[in-house]
Amino acid sequence: MQNFYEYLLMASVAVPLLCGCVLAIFPLSTKASRLTALIGFIIPAMAALFLWEAFDKALYTDSGFAFLTSSIFSGDLLPLFGLNGLSLPMFVLAGIVGLAAGLWALAQKNIESFRMYAGLMLIMSGGLMGAFASVNTLWMYMFHEFALVPTFIAMCVWGGQGRRTAAMEMAVYLTLGALAALVGLIMLFINSGSFNLIDMMQSYAAMPPSEAVQDFIFPFLLFGLGTLVSLFPFHSWAPRTYAAAPTSFAMLHAGVLKKFGLYMLLQVALPLLPLAAKNWAGVLAALALCNVVVMGLVTMAQRDVKMMVSYSSVSHMGICFLGIASMSVLGAGGAVLMMFGHGLSVALLFMLSNALVNRLNQWNMQWMGGVYSKMPVLACFFVAAILATIGLPGFVNFWGELSVLVALWKFSPAVCAAGALGLIISAIYGLRAVAWIFMGKADRRLEAAQPVYTDLTWQERIPAILLVAALVFVGVFPDTITSGLDEVFGSVRAFAVNIK
Repeated sequence: MQNFYEYLLMASVAVPLLCGCVLAIFPLSTKASRLTALIGFIIPAMAALFLWEAFDKALYTDSGFAFLTSSIFSGDLLPLFGLNGLSLPMFVLAGIVGLAAGLWALAQKNIESFRMYAGLMLIMSGGLMGAFASVNTLWMYMFHEFALVPTFIAMCVWGGQGRRTAAMEMAVYLTLGALAALVGLIMLFINSGSFNLIDMMQSYAAMPPSEAVQDFIFPFLLFGLGTLVSLFPFHSWAPRTYAAAPTSFAMLHAGVLKKFGLYMLLQVALPLLPLAAKNWAGVLAALALCNVVVMGLVTMAQRDVKMMVSYSSVSHMGICFLGIASMSVLGAGGAVLMMFGHGLSVALLFMLSNALVNRLNQWNMQWMGGVYSKMPVLACFFVAAILATIGLPGFVNFWGELSVLVALWKFSPAVCAAGALGLIISAIYGLRAVAWIFMGKADRRLEAAQPVYTDLTWQERIPAILLVAALVFVGVFPDTITSGLDEVFGSVRAFAVNIK
């Protein structure tokens, strides 16, 4: 049975990549292209859910990773796959959001060159699955870069207004951030002699580097990976990127790819460099508060619905960083829950805001109004996404925000209060957006845009149902994620009260 899990894990990475290459190389018919794309989106999602269900019954190795691929498939320079309690929820998130984004793309009838569009999406999806399934840190990085390239291409070809400027800004920021992170990973390799995370942990546990060495390496990882997550002040690329990117790619990038930097900090940086992580916690908390409060206020000033969603994504990443900065098991677990919940809710918001604008021919929320009575299904999903984003009990985001705030109180009551202020700000702009768009009456300038009031089709409702179902399921049963995190974070020395 263990070999079956290994094959399934490898298939979740290989199938979307293979389907993407087929679409890119062979001139398939429209029907064949859509069928190939559907297969490429469904298989990794189903594999992720099956492995999630089987994880508690999996045969663990001494390394703490389940479904670890055997050496016959992997060498020192080949990808080694496996899942632990931290990588599993991110792997499942990639599968679910990838399927939702794919189904949304399949539901759209006006995408030019759909074969190439879907091919790039599948390559991006395969890269995401590989990044979270890899045990080799170099391959984590390489799969991330592999997933990043399709976003740049898609923005330049299918993006909206200002797409080329946004694409270049994204490329500059993320290239510099990725290079800084790569320098940090190379320095970790020099001190351990391996890119294999299992070997690195064993090496660093036996002979930990001095505090000075750790303090030198950690900033490369913190600011390099932080740039990939839009940590303040390296955030300006994100809102314009998501506003200009095609909807399905914005869903994948903001919902999944953006979480890679946080994942690497928790999976690699904090376990290997605990002394430096403690020393830099204050700096990280200060920058994260800028994300939460400053970017929250900027979000309040937005009138464009897609820019509001984009800036809110930057703001909510600050909550995840605050969870890490708390240097506690509870805070880190809350950060992971927040990463999972935000990935689902922001993907849903980008999807619905695109549907809204395509029908109303207008981005300005203040010009909208009364949409609920004309498109009730779209309105219900949008309200659910907003309520999840602001942390309503019953959604997974609630447990993430609550855990982070409780952990922050022990870290610093002042930081906890500032973080709570950011959550209040998010509730203000989220509920105000609902009021502007769905309540009251439409502005006469909206009628001049000749809106078409048609509700979501069943093809468009399916991905929305999928995302809401995942938000509620983990919101009701958070232990499906936290049970695996306890084992991972319980051995992280950075979370110990006194590690010196």
